[in-house]
Amino acid sequence: MVKIGYLGPRGTFTKLAVDTAFNGEHKQSFTTIPECIDAVQNEAVDIGVVPLENAIEGTVQLTVDYLVHQVRLPIMAEIVVPIQQHLLVAPGFSGDLSDVLDVYSHSHAIAQCHQFLHMHMPDANLNFTSSTGKAAEMVSNSEDRMAAIGNKLAAREYGLTIYRENIHDYPNNHTRFAVLAKNKEMLNIKHEAQAEKTSLLITLPSDYAGALYQVLAAFAWRKMNLSKIESRPMKTGLGNYFFIVDVNQPYDDVLFPGVKAELEALGCHVTILGTYPVYQIDL
Repeated sequence: MVKIGYLGPRGTFTKLAVDTAFNGEHKQSFTTIPECIDAVQNEAVDIGVVPLENAIEGTVQLTVDYLVHQVRLPIMAEIVVPIQQHLLVAPGFSGDLSDVLDVYSHSHAIAQCHQFLHMHMPDANLNFTSSTGKAAEMVSNSEDRMAAIGNKLAAREYGLTIYRENIHDYPNNHTRFAVLAKNKEMLNIKHEAQAEKTSLLITLPSDYAGALYQVLAAFAWRKMNLSKIESRPMKTGLGNYFFIVDVNQPYDDVLFPGVKAELEALGCHVTILGTYPVYQIDL
């Protein structure tokens, strides 16, 4: 049986994405993103699913940095799911919002609900946890006046009550999840892909005027549409960066080799991080 690892525990949005995209596989939770990625690398699991980017809070930097600096696993697919945040309390809670002393959740989830918390719970202490699922677990094991921010799966898994629905600040909130695997044959996502994408890692030989312009020009004159470009530190000193570029088309034998050759002629180093289908799933 195929084994799928995901950022856990039960009730996280990653688990929600896994349950929606896959059926019948053995699913194993991991406490951190590096643990999940390492499990794929060490073949403890066949597939790993980790958060990659949120529409409101941006890139999950730990995922990108770990894939670049520690473990080079190819991205085999991308799963996009809508994010709906709810305020969860223990079943016995009967107070008002002002009675909640502590709110627990992942830092991204708390940031996504900033306006609600500012307007309705300004005096509550905000506490960061490793995941929304962990926050729900903590609230389920406590009798204190505390609440968690999480999804309906977390409420169901930990027996919590949804005190207030849809407390996120922006309605069009989605998260991209990267599906990592060594063997593409292990994937069996029971949905129709909406698009295909190729992600590249590009490092420049040195910082000089017009360097980024020359990189982008290699894609532009070939009419290759970029959906994202982001710089991240090389961790070799201040001012040293690499670029992650997402191209809205699958890898081919003409355009991409041409781009790679042109950039390498400029002294750049180009690595293909993955060419993969994109599944946008409605919950």
